Amino acid sequence: MSSKNIQRTEPGAQEKRAQKEELNKKITEQKIVVEELSNLKKNRRVYTQQPNSNIFFLADKGEDPYILSLIEDLDNMRKEYQDI
Repeated sequence: MSSKNIQRTEPGAQEKRAQKEELNKKITEQKIVVEELSNLKKNRRVYTQQPNSNIFFLADKGEDPYILSLIEDLDNMRKEYQDI
């Protein structure tokens, strides 16, 4: 007698999994950005992109609000990941 393992998943489970994987990818990318910026020398130039455009402006890497906003975004993504 052979038994088949049929996996029963709730509706939308596959979409949740895909959403979770995408969010995990974004979290990893954000971690890398924060680490790279934190490890730059103070005299290095950093450019930020204007929202919804291809224009970049020189930013101050040592500017605490800039790095803090990146860390805040990372924390928000982690909370969202845990909620899924």
